[in-house]
Amino acid sequence: MTVIPAYRHPDFSRPELASAPAVRVVPAPADGVLPERFHATSNLPEYVHLGGGRWLLAEQGRMDGVMVLHGEKLAVIEPRLVRRGDPVVVARTVRGEEGVYVHAHGFDPPAAADDEAFAFRTRGTRETPFSRSYDTLYRILRHDRLHGTIVWVLGPAVVFDSDSRAAMTALIGAGYCHALLAGNALATHDLEAARFGTGLGQDIYSQGLHPGGHCNHLDTINAVRRCGSIPGAIRELGIADGVMAACERQRVPYVLAGSIRDDGPLPGVITDACAAQDAMRIHARRATTVLALATQLHAIAFGNMLPGYQVGAGGVVRPVFLFVVDMSEFGVDKLANRGSLQAIPILTNVQDFMVNLRHNLCALPGEGP
Repeated sequence: MTVIPAYRHPDFSRPELASAPAVRVVPAPADGVLPERFHATSNLPEYVHLGGGRWLLAEQGRMDGVMVLHGEKLAVIEPRLVRRGDPVVVARTVRGEEGVYVHAHGFDPPAAADDEAFAFRTRGTRETPFSRSYDTLYRILRHDRLHGTIVWVLGPAVVFDSDSRAAMTALIGAGYCHALLAGNALATHDLEAARFGTGLGQDIYSQGLHPGGHCNHLDTINAVRRCGSIPGAIRELGIADGVMAACERQRVPYVLAGSIRDDGPLPGVITDACAAQDAMRIHARRATTVLALATQLHAIAFGNMLPGYQVGAGGVVRPVFLFVVDMSEFGVDKLANRGSLQAIPILTNVQDFMVNLRHNLCALPGEGP
C-alpha cells in the first residue's frame, strides 16, 4: 500500500488555462498594507501564470496569506510582513481567469465508478471506528520519521497521565518528533510531574490529590525561573524524565506560545503573539505530518498556518497530513470550518491514543529493538 499519495499535476493544456492571462502584480502602498483586490491564499496547491504557458507553483503555501512575486520567485507571506513596494499578486478568481489557479483535487484518488449516491456514516463521529485511521497513521509516522518532518501540537492533558507522558517521552526518544508546539501549561505540568509526580497537584498515576499540591505547578515555575531557563532547570534540578527533558536530550526544537491566562509564565514562553506566530510558522513550513492532541486553540492556530502540501526534492509534491485527536467532534469541525479541510479526526482520549502509538511504534522495555 502506498504510504504517500501521488500528486496529479494540473493539465495546463485545458482551454481555460491555456488561454489564461499572465498574473498581475501591484506594489504594496505601505508596510503591512495590501493593494486593492489582493489575492488571499488557501492551503491548497496554487499556481500563478507567468505568461507563455509558464505556471509557477507556490512552494510554501498557507491560508490567509498573500503572494509576492519577484520575477520568477513566488513567496506566500503573512500580510503583516508585506513591505512597501513589494509586488503583490492581485486576483479575486482562482480558475485561471486572472492568472491564478488553485488545484483543489491533486491528491484525490480516481473516482470510483460504483460510488454510492446515498450512504450512511460518511462523516467521522464518536461512533466511527478508527482502526484504519490508526493503521494509516502508523505507516505515515514510520515513513516520515526518516523521510519527513513530524510536528506535535500538544495540550497539557498529554502529561496529566503517567502512561501518556511516558509514551510521548518514548516517541521523542525513538525519533518520531521533529518539533513540538505547545503552551506554557504543557511544559509547566510536565516539569511538575518530574519534580512532584503530579499535574495540578493530582498524582499522574493514582489521581490522588497531594496535600498542598495546588502549589506544585507554581513552585515548579518559580524554580525554573530561578534557574533562568528550561534547559538550565533540567540540568540544575536533575530532571531526567518527561517530555521537556526528552526534547532537550534529542535536540528537538519546541515553541511555547503564551496565553493571557498563563501562570508565570516559564522562561522561554513567547508572550508576543506575532513573535509566537513567526516561531510556529518556521515549523509549519517544514511539516509533513502534524498531530494535534487535546488543544483546540493551538490546533486551530497551527492549522491556519499549515500548507496542505509540501514540495520536496526534484519538485515532488506530497500532502501534509493533519491528525487531530480529541474527545469531541467540536475541535475537528471548527478546524474544517476554518479551512483546514485535510484534518483527519481520531475521536478518543489522548491517554489511550498515546499508549496505542507507543505500543505500535516503540519497543517496550524488555521487548528488544
